[in-house]
Amino acid sequence: MSRTRVAILTLLAMLAFAGNSLLCRMALKHTAIDPATFTALRIVSGAVMLWLIVRMRDREESGPRSSAGNWPSAFALFVYAAAFSFSYVSLTAATGALLLFGAVQATMIGYGLWTGERLRGKQIAGLSLALGGLVGLLLPGLSAPPLKGSLPMLAAGVAWGVYSLRGKGGGDPLRVTGGNFQRAVGPALALSGVMAVLVTPPSSLDISGVAYALASGALASGLGYAVWYTALPSLKVTSAAAAQLSVPVIAALGGVLWLDEPMTLRLVIASVAVLGGIALVVIAPTRAKP
Repeated sequence: MSRTRVAILTLLAMLAFAGNSLLCRMALKHTAIDPATFTALRIVSGAVMLWLIVRMRDREESGPRSSAGNWPSAFALFVYAAAFSFSYVSLTAATGALLLFGAVQATMIGYGLWTGERLRGKQIAGLSLALGGLVGLLLPGLSAPPLKGSLPMLAAGVAWGVYSLRGKGGGDPLRVTGGNFQRAVGPALALSGVMAVLVTPPSSLDISGVAYALASGALASGLGYAVWYTALPSLKVTSAAAAQLSVPVIAALGGVLWLDEPMTLRLVIASVAVLGGIALVVIAPTRAKP
């Protein structure tokens, strides 16, 4: 694959990932859809899109098929999607994306340390800088994001980090992701049904809210993952990690342009600290286990 094509596919994938934050925030801010229904529609439409993509690809390829996901990973996927949606009731797109990305990377880096990896001096400084940026963002103050939105988003990040760790070496990533989406449909529909009974008055659906949820699932999630997994084999690990640093930035710009969200000095400083710190960790080489 040419470098130009890899670059274009990578950019499209990052736009799709940032699009999930923007679509969710737009739906919950400007329409009557509730977070549980948004989650259910996102997972169902994502499962359908991934199933169609895998079916189309299988017609062109021959050979043995790898396993298609598992229940623990599907549960982690469901927790991520549900917590993600509920957090965006009160978070801006930029803050949510920053918290999500920081929690994902912290989870994966923490797992590496727990399994025996050792960080170099620059990586330790980077990790400290990133954690300091997250703490600074969440400290009480006029521009601090609400904890009722921040805590679910941090939980979503941890869940996605667990999902990513479980997916390493798990076979064909697109097929596995599709299988996990299919397994997550049941819990997502159950959550939506429970919330419909418990919430008074119940939320009402509208065309715009449903459209945002379907776009998040089918396009930003389903097609987004397909594009990402197409580009990923041609990217170095450090390049792939560095590319994902752009997602919170894209989400922040989208929030300012389309959601009229403010770009506060506190968010800018926290973003520089978190993204810069993570960049130091993921780009620098890691010491082997002792």
